[in-house]
Amino acid sequence: MTDPFRLACVQLNAGNDMKGNIAIATELIRDAVREGADFVALPECSVMMEVGRKNVLDRALPEDNHPALETFQEVAAALGVWLLPGTLTIRLRDERVANRGYLIDPEGEIRARYDKIHMFDVDLEGGESYRESATYRAGASACVAETPWGLMGFTVCYDVRFPHLYRQLAQAGAIFMAVPSAFTQPTGRAHWHVLLRARAIETGSYIFAPAQCGEHPRGRRTYGHSLIVDPWGEVLADGGEAPGVIVAEIDPARVASVRRSLPSLTHDRPYAAPSVPQPRHLRAAGD
Repeated sequence: MTDPFRLACVQLNAGNDMKGNIAIATELIRDAVREGADFVALPECSVMMEVGRKNVLDRALPEDNHPALETFQEVAAALGVWLLPGTLTIRLRDERVANRGYLIDPEGEIRARYDKIHMFDVDLEGGESYRESATYRAGASACVAETPWGLMGFTVCYDVRFPHLYRQLAQAGAIFMAVPSAFTQPTGRAHWHVLLRARAIETGSYIFAPAQCGEHPRGRRTYGHSLIVDPWGEVLADGGEAPGVIVAEIDPARVASVRRSLPSLTHDRPYAAPSVPQPRHLRAAGD
C-alpha cells in the first residue's frame, strides 16, 4: 500500500454557459490544489447542465473538439494534479451523446474513460420526469483505472443504485470509487447519504461523490452534499448545499484493514436463482 493522499471534491452549480462553467470549475480546482489536494474530482455534467433531447444535442460536442476537455488537460498539467473532471456531454455519430467521465494525470494525459452505464428514466413525485435513454447512449463496460495510490472504480450518479457494479469493481481491485453526480433534490434528500455510505460499507472502499447543487436552467434542482466516505461508512466531508470544495485524507492502508476485518468480498457462494411461485388462484384453476 502507498502513503495517504489528499482528495478534493468540487461542488458546482453549472448552467448552460459552457465558457462560464469552465472558468468557475477551473478556479475551484485551483482552490482545491491550494488546500493541498493531490487528486481533484468534479461532478457529473461539470460544464453543461441541460435537460431535453434537443437542448442537450444542441450543446453537445465531439471529444476531439471539446474545449472543456482540452482546458482540463491543460489545468491538470499546469497544477501537477490528478483530475477527474466529472462527466462531459460527448456528441456521437448516431444523433445521441455519451455521458462520459475522464481521468487525467498530472501530465495532462487521459488515463481512463467511462461512459455512464445506467440511464435515469424516472417519473418523480411533484412532476419531475427524466428519460436519459432518449438522448444518451448507455455505456457497456465497467471501468477500473490505475492511480499512484491504487485502483479507482469509475461510476456516475444513477449507477449508485446498482450495488453489484460496485462489488465487481472492488473484487477487481478498486479501493476507492468515484461517483460524480447531479442527484435531484427529492431523491437526494431521501437516499443520497444512505446509498453512498452503503456502497462504501459493502465494498470496504472509499467513496467520493462530487455533486451539482442548487437550481439550474429549465427549473432543474440538484441536491449538492458532495461526500467523501471512508471504508467503514463514516462521512469524512460533506459539501452542504453551496458551491465550493471539500478535502479529506485518503489512506489506502485503511481499506486493507477494513477488508481484513470484514472479508465479505471473498465470501460469494453460488446459489440458484429464486423460483417464482405461481399465484394461488392460478394454481387452483389448473387443478
